[in-house]
Amino acid sequence: MIIAVDGPAASGKGTLARRLAERFAFAYLDTGLLYRAVGLAVLRQGGDPADPAAAAAAARRLDLDALDDPALRGDEAGNAASKVAAIPAVRAALLELQRGFARTPPGGKKGAVLDGRDIGTVICPEAEVKLFVTASPEARARRRHKELLARGLDSIYARVLQDLRERDARDAARAVAPLKPAPDACVLDTSALDADQAFEAAVRQVLAKTGGREG
Repeated sequence: MIIAVDGPAASGKGTLARRLAERFAFAYLDTGLLYRAVGLAVLRQGGDPADPAAAAAAARRLDLDALDDPALRGDEAGNAASKVAAIPAVRAALLELQRGFARTPPGGKKGAVLDGRDIGTVICPEAEVKLFVTASPEARARRRHKELLARGLDSIYARVLQDLRERDARDAARAVAPLKPAPDACVLDTSALDADQAFEAAVRQVLAKTGGREG
């Protein structure tokens, strides 16, 4: 069983996807970290994440152990990720890795939860459950701003909001796998929901889609 969780940055989809994986004892993959790892690798090599050749080479060399790097959670990696994600060769290099995880979950799990930008539309269009988690740009910026401050990082709300809007525009406008809900996805707007409320709504959707079975 595959649960696809898509949505824009800071919508809460990552937290939600991890909790769903725990709830149903499924394997979990944050596919956004793949693109962040590629983007960060290019930056560390002194390159430009928007350079197709450099980004594609980094994607082909990607080591999944790199996903444990704390720097992947920073805004620098996030902005680089949205640039490399617009490059067809990068997406092609990471496509089978993601599909393999979904179809053969590690650890003998009975299912997988993947979160990202195009899981329900491109990576796993056959997913039994598709959630598109979103929220207003202002709500997402407040969450990201609060998160950055809690981690002891400098943050200015207006700048965070502008960065999110720019990333949204890049993600929605890219030629390959633009950010959009799958036609059969359940759109979950978390603007006025806390994490527990969003999780409860998602669990209801999963159980409704699967006839109440747990996996």
